[in-house]
Amino acid sequence: MRPVSVWQWSPWGLLLCLLCSSCLGSPSPSTGPEKKAGSQGLRFRLAGFPRKPYEGRVEIQRAGEWGTICDDDFTLQAAHVLCRELGFTEATGWTHSAKYGPGTGRIWLDNLSCSGTEQSVTECASRGWGNSDCTHDEDAGVICKDQRLPGFSDSNVIEVEHHLQVEEVRIRPAVGWGRRPLPVTEGLVEVRLPDGWSQVCDKGWSAHNSHVVCGMLGFPSEKRVNAAFYRLLAQRQQHSFGLHGVACVGTEAHLSLCSLEFYRANDTARCPGGGPAVVSCVPGPLYAASSGQKKQQQSKPQGEACVRLKGGAHPGEGRVEVLKASTWGTVCDRKWDLHAASVVCRELGFGSAREALSGARMGQDVSKRYECANFGEQGITVGCWDLYRHDIDCQWIDITDVKPGNYILQVVINPNFEVAESDFTNNAMKCNCKYDGHRIWVHNCHIGDAFSEEANRRFERYPGQTSNQII
Repeated sequence: MRPVSVWQWSPWGLLLCLLCSSCLGSPSPSTGPEKKAGSQGLRFRLAGFPRKPYEGRVEIQRAGEWGTICDDDFTLQAAHVLCRELGFTEATGWTHSAKYGPGTGRIWLDNLSCSGTEQSVTECASRGWGNSDCTHDEDAGVICKDQRLPGFSDSNVIEVEHHLQVEEVRIRPAVGWGRRPLPVTEGLVEVRLPDGWSQVCDKGWSAHNSHVVCGMLGFPSEKRVNAAFYRLLAQRQQHSFGLHGVACVGTEAHLSLCSLEFYRANDTARCPGGGPAVVSCVPGPLYAASSGQKKQQQSKPQGEACVRLKGGAHPGEGRVEVLKASTWGTVCDRKWDLHAASVVCRELGFGSAREALSGARMGQDVSKRYECANFGEQGITVGCWDLYRHDIDCQWIDITDVKPGNYILQVVINPNFEVAESDFTNNAMKCNCKYDGHRIWVHNCHIGDAFSEEANRRFERYPGQTSNQII
């Protein structure tokens, strides 16, 4: 691990990129229903689970064989083209790392590069049909706008045979429904099926199953329930069972990824000798069920966390950073998937991860982003001359009245929070500074929260330090 870079003081670069992307926009997707000859011979479908009808893993049939697309170099522009192939007006997003589950068979396309205006995926650049070094763990998916192309002929779009899927899960309190405080942490497990909400048969129900259900709902772990109470209660209530035979490993991010069975419509005896599955979940520190529980958690002594999220706009999202040797660093995204992300989320007091982001989607830390070139007079330029121009990001500090000694040099940007940012904690840089009256040595520079609390205290007590004044 290397320390968080000291020169990335400002998220403006990222902010400007986002603004520019918003201003320039993606190429306007064509809405014409006509299909060019390039798509002839190809068939398209959305597959995987859990998903809505307008999203899923993209599969293409070529030469009678179904295959997938690798997520390497995949972009929203490619998603636009594929959504139009599927009969939708445009894409609203895309997914990577087999979010809808890994496909099977060939991986037809890799390093797919589209401008977004193509009428057919065959017009996009790629490594060639069937030429790929990916695995199905890298299958790409698309999220299309739920709006069909007018007059679209869907003879080349194949709808995957409809199977029952678990798309939504909830915990329903066994008593006092509607009067319990939120969030609901204990109750009957219910799944949403086409004909409404149904209970799950508890025959064979395990702690692994409860762990998955609690994780789906944002809770880091589960605890035992009073089985005798719920068994007695079940004898006095009517239940509608829709699911049985659930067998989770415990690492699944969604109940639909577990082995399970649906009751058939003609099944008259459902869950004989059993009852509805019940779970009791443990809320994390940011999701306590009551103020009393919050006080209890706050009273427990806790050391400094070894994992944190940075750069996210909301709780529970951000760039993953870990503390090692008193310094915070990042995690490489190679083989980063929902399983790994769920471990981090649960360690931080959340449930299973909803998405594992890669490609520094939440910003980068470990690289210098500055340049001092010789543009003329006034300021610091190459060779440390005291000349600069106002429109470059290097400036000089007047130390005429500063006495020789050891100091802490601190530079802060956006100190009055005049510019909106998702993370203000990386706006301060600190360095140890030694001045002998003629020369200055600046060393041990780091962003304000790049060190552990103990390492930062040692930094503040730099030996022989005469002043802690911010210059």
